[in-house]
Amino acid sequence: MTLARPPIRLFLAARATLRLAALMALAVTLLSLGAMMLQYRLVETRMMEAQQALLTADLGGFAALYEQRRIIALRQAIEYRAAAATGDEMLLLQDRNGTLLAGTLTEWPVGLAPVGADFAAADAFEFTSLGKRWLAVARELPGGFPLLVARSLQPVDDTLAALRRGILGLLAACLGAGGLFGWLSARSVMGRIGRINDLADRVAEGELDARLPGERSADEFGLLETHVHAMLDRIQNLNRATHRLSDTIAHELRTPLNRMLQKLSKIEGQEALTSELKAEMRQAIRMFDSLLDISRAEADQGTGGGLVPVDLSAVASEVWELYEPLAEDKGLIAEARVTPGLRVLGDHNLIAQVLSNLIDNAIKYCSAGDRVMLDLSEQGDRHLMRVADTGPGLPEDLKAEAFERFTRAERDRGIKGHGLGLALVRAIAARHGARLAMPATEGGFALEIHWPRLQHSD
Repeated sequence: MTLARPPIRLFLAARATLRLAALMALAVTLLSLGAMMLQYRLVETRMMEAQQALLTADLGGFAALYEQRRIIALRQAIEYRAAAATGDEMLLLQDRNGTLLAGTLTEWPVGLAPVGADFAAADAFEFTSLGKRWLAVARELPGGFPLLVARSLQPVDDTLAALRRGILGLLAACLGAGGLFGWLSARSVMGRIGRINDLADRVAEGELDARLPGERSADEFGLLETHVHAMLDRIQNLNRATHRLSDTIAHELRTPLNRMLQKLSKIEGQEALTSELKAEMRQAIRMFDSLLDISRAEADQGTGGGLVPVDLSAVASEVWELYEPLAEDKGLIAEARVTPGLRVLGDHNLIAQVLSNLIDNAIKYCSAGDRVMLDLSEQGDRHLMRVADTGPGLPEDLKAEAFERFTRAERDRGIKGHGLGLALVRAIAARHGARLAMPATEGGFALEIHWPRLQHSD
């Protein structure tokens, strides 16, 4: 049987990296699109200028022929051109009365302005006829002869359409290549980030000696890993020094207190004073015992050593049966809902100690008529244990430091205790990889412990 390790969730990091890669690919694509659109406009302009130059040359040639050899020669030239036309050329020559003299058309195109002063000698204009776009030049020859010369823009349109298709294909290729390279880059970055996140998760679970395997690369990620390792080494050394100091103080003070207790038992004639002193010293010894328990739980945090499959439901029921009569004797309403068969990988005594601390605190601070509740249920890949009461609760200004050692409300100074209960609960929970939560309540106090569910290995 093994405890299932929660998967590393890189969704947010992956989304940010992919978004950055997508933005870079989009920026490159937009720049490429801008360059291609500029090229498209230049090609379109050059082709239209070429068509207009051809039309202007045609009109100039016809005008020169008219000036030199008059209307008969011009009419013959247009008839010759009309006979050889392929459908992409439009010619029309009329007399002063609008009668057809020569050309590929029988009448002036509908919708065009009449030939006159509005047409400059070489001005080109576009119009649509026979399902095509045309570029035309027209002028009124001396003597009142209207002349229209037009060329189809279909070849230009076909070329521009092919160019547009090429641009779209190239744009799709840029997007595809950008997306592919962006995804590969993001995957590489996410892999490097994943290593660091995995290390952070392990350290958060208490493995202060966890380190990334392999050599550091000579880049920014390698430098970051080196700094993280140096930081963890520093934290581990400080943590060890703190534990040694705490253990030393607790051991050194616990021993003389026990000796003093033994000597007090030999004093006669001052039973009241000696009893009071003994109670004070036992309380101090219990405080040192709690400090030692916290230190041991924190030292073992994340190691997994000494943990065995434990029936969490059975432990909860045993502890509740022990404290339920105490709650009822104090006039409290005790309620428990324990789902049977819930198992974890843990230490039976430490789990019982957690529950004992929480239930004992609830009974200690509640008054007659208050409720003390224990709930244990399955919730996804974890078991939810909730201990709640309707007592005075925890002051708002202490909630941020509720799990620190020696944290007590000023109003509770008259109640026996040292403010180590929740600190011990946190240390034992971390030892088991459990998460603590302090949900908001309308009144009283509630603490939730999310225990990792025991997974059965194949």
